[in-house]
Amino acid sequence: MTTVNYDSYDPASALDSSEAIEVFMADAFETANSAYIAKAIGVVARAKGMAQIANDTGLSREQLYRSFSEQGNPTLKTTLVVMQALGLDMTAKLHH
Repeated sequence: MTTVNYDSYDPASALDSSEAIEVFMADAFETANSAYIAKAIGVVARAKGMAQIANDTGLSREQLYRSFSEQGNPTLKTTLVVMQALGLDMTAKLHH
């Protein structure tokens, strides 16, 4: 029997296409949990390359890791600039 260590699993490794990222982020937004959404953005940033996102946004890698960690609480401005660098946008829709 093979033992799997789930503590070392990084969901960023599964985000290998635009479609996978889109589904991952849609699921995160459906939770309406700001901490979970921020962490999900961090996962996508790691999948895309944190150094590149830092370069594209002018933010330090340390700030990005801190802001989009489980304990992070990024500002809306930081969230929007990182989402733009990731090629993500938000769409508002009314609940029926």
